Amino acid sequence: PESISALYTLQELDLCECTSLQLLPNSIGALTSLQQLNLGQCSSLRHLPESISALYTLQELDLCECTSLQLLPNSIGALTSLQQLNLGQCSSLRHLPESISAL
Repeated sequence: PESISALYTLQELDLCECTSLQLLPNSIGALTSLQQLNLGQCSSLRHLPESISALYTLQELDLCECTSLQLLPNSIGALTSLQQLNLGQCSSLRHLPESISAL
């Protein structure tokens, strides 16, 4: 829900195996303290919102086995603190945005 933005001090969000999760709210970008985001095995997740680029402190993003994930936001290169990105078995992902080279 959009009210997730109230959790602005949250450092870790684990939604692993939320198989019915299709999208994240745009307000996820308000979680400015987030360091780890685990979306592994969210098999219905199709894309990430552009607002994810506001997660400047994000260090780990796990999208492993997000088999319906079709694209990453063009702004993913703005995640300058990102140290680990897991895209294993994202079988529907067709290409990576050019901005990913900034990581």
